[in-house]
Amino acid sequence: MKKIKFLLISLGWTSLLLLHAEVNAQESPGSGFMVRTTGALPFLEYGPGDDRLGGAKMTYLDSQVLLRVVDSLGGDYIVRLSDRHRAYISKSSVRQTTMSRPLPAVPLSGSIRVHGDDRYDYVRISLPEKLPYRSLMRPEPNRLVVDIYGVTSNTNWLTQLRSARVIRNTWYEQIEDDVLRVYIDLQGNQHWGHLMYYDSTGNRLVVRVRRPPVSKDIRKLKIAIDAGHGGTNTGAAGTSSRVLEKDYTLLMAKELEKTLRKKGNRNLFMTRTMDTTLDMPARILALRAIDPDLMVSIHLNSSSVDSIRGTSTFYRHIGFRPLSQAILKRMLELGLEEYGNVGHFNFALSGPTEYPNCLVEVAFLSNEGDERRILQPRFHRDVARKITEGIQDWIRSVR
Repeated sequence: MKKIKFLLISLGWTSLLLLHAEVNAQESPGSGFMVRTTGALPFLEYGPGDDRLGGAKMTYLDSQVLLRVVDSLGGDYIVRLSDRHRAYISKSSVRQTTMSRPLPAVPLSGSIRVHGDDRYDYVRISLPEKLPYRSLMRPEPNRLVVDIYGVTSNTNWLTQLRSARVIRNTWYEQIEDDVLRVYIDLQGNQHWGHLMYYDSTGNRLVVRVRRPPVSKDIRKLKIAIDAGHGGTNTGAAGTSSRVLEKDYTLLMAKELEKTLRKKGNRNLFMTRTMDTTLDMPARILALRAIDPDLMVSIHLNSSSVDSIRGTSTFYRHIGFRPLSQAILKRMLELGLEEYGNVGHFNFALSGPTEYPNCLVEVAFLSNEGDERRILQPRFHRDVARKITEGIQDWIRSVR
């Protein structure tokens, strides 16, 4: 008791309040209430930060994933993933639930099975519940890292079948008392994509790994083309001409489609072919349904500083960077300034992990020099040709 009094006197009232807040923030494991994810594309964010594209996304989740809410901030819940990890999720992406049976005091993992079918490789991880997870791509060596929160390993049986063709090896380690990490080593030097979900028969977390296309001929690849914006979402406007980004991204997307068709590709998908209002979830779900080998999204940039100009490419996941680098290298052959290759980009269409994707910001509508080029039909054809050549260069680099 004497020690406590001395501590209060030494700290003063300001420090005492901070100490009280810190103690309250360390909630007990059983505090809060339980929710399950709902809707088509629920996702976790790392923190409360925000910009025009939203907060920094941690991972998309399947529906029915169990989360423990421990606090609230505006339109988000703060959820406890494990003893040492928290995340944020929109209140509209979850619904409160009552547990039919309580979670074990120490939730334990079960067996792991690695196998393949005629299209994909799979890692299936047995769990006691639909627990939260995230995946990370690692390029050197070519690897997927999957973290599963709130579980302790009791996995003494990891079966790997020869039907798996792209997964070279799988193993795990318990990196924290309640965080299980699974490593999935892949053949080759390119991530072709993966999807995580819970199977329909129970609580097995599935990592579905895309295999490389049978033929890397550009004529045989399934390529998705996204014309940025559209409909009520007009995008940027030209400084002098006042033309709208949505119209010129569509013109360039159609030129890219024509160029690829001239190359012999008949396996193309356009997210829009008209001036259509199409939100990001609708585009993502449409792309998931057609399951492309790669996707390119075309945009035009803008800045409040009219001297800024140039071309750039964007990616979210490090495993997809090589595609964006190859396209940028070709785009610079048009004589455009280099605005850069931008990673960890929080654009919605850059978020999916299922297929390599690249966003191309062709040039700046807010710069008079770039704008003049954007208005020229010949420039649209040149852009389409350079994006196509970039895709071909990337394909040739893949082992």
